[in-house]
Amino acid sequence: MRAIWKGAVAFGLVNVPVKLYAATGEHEVPLHQVHRDDGGRIRYRKVCSVCGETIQFSDIAKGYETDEGELVVLTDQDLAELPLATEREISVVEFVPAEQVDPILLAKTYYLEPEKTSAKPYALLREALEASDRMAVVKVALRQRESMAVLRVRDNVICLQTLLWPDEVREADFPILDTDVTVRPQELAMASSLVESLAGDFDPSGFEDSYQAALEALIEAKVSSGSTRQVPATAAKDESTGGEVVDLLAALQRSVEKARAGRGGAAADTEEATEETSPAKRARASSSDEDGDPGAGRKPAAKRASKASASAKDDAPAASTRSRRAKADDDGEPAAPKKRASTARSGAAKEPAKAASRRRAS
Repeated sequence: MRAIWKGAVAFGLVNVPVKLYAATGEHEVPLHQVHRDDGGRIRYRKVCSVCGETIQFSDIAKGYETDEGELVVLTDQDLAELPLATEREISVVEFVPAEQVDPILLAKTYYLEPEKTSAKPYALLREALEASDRMAVVKVALRQRESMAVLRVRDNVICLQTLLWPDEVREADFPILDTDVTVRPQELAMASSLVESLAGDFDPSGFEDSYQAALEALIEAKVSSGSTRQVPATAAKDESTGGEVVDLLAALQRSVEKARAGRGGAAADTEEATEETSPAKRARASSSDEDGDPGAGRKPAAKRASKASASAKDDAPAASTRSRRAKADDDGEPAAPKKRASTARSGAAKEPAKAASRRRAS
């Protein structure tokens, strides 16, 4: 916890330096107002009812309107100059029996923590309150407002509980309560019996906020099923009005200008490249005009290359034959007789096999 106030409890000539902490807190699920279509948060502007302008917080003052219709404007400086005798002090006024404090007067509760140097006087005050079964009525200034409060002990801790001023409690003005109603003894006995049947010791931990539990279960079910969306980005803030606006037309205009600028740069680069290459193209075109038709010059060259390739292919077998003949001449043995000799050897090898086959047949 974080201390929200520092001061001292003063009773008689004794001062007890303490720190003040909030003792309670709400358990509600924080829900925001959002736009159903896009999930944007709903904002509220502080707009002047006279000029219609959005007013900054620093320009806002407090005002009081009299019964005659006149307005009294109070600035922060005016309020800061008001005297607060109990600004940093919890001043004990009296000690009263606990049962005399009407619970309807009880407001917010705070814990008092003693400083390291005030442990003993803190314990002394705590023991005195418990032994006497009384509450200490005090006055204290919190958030620039003086309040009435009581000091009481709870679980070995001194608690400060602010009280409403008497004129802040409304009267129950219900005329029907003044009507005479007759209650029969039998009805009263039955009601008393019902009270006794439901009698018990109060234990707040036995109660549960069923609505809050159902709300948390609903949120958890939506999260588990994926029924969520991304939190939308906050719109740009307009400094002139202090509000949040989205100028779609201006955004589109900037996008168009940016796209045009990008295309213009690319076109300029293309034109420069074209201008750089054009002289070379013109030079080649001029050379072609001087030599004649470039296409006519290239086609005969291709034909000559094709004929040369075909001639080389036709001459290749003849060259190979001439090479073999030349080699045979160098060895002194013609190529044709070598083939006939090979055939004769093959026939001689087959004769014994044929003779053996005829003998087996006979």
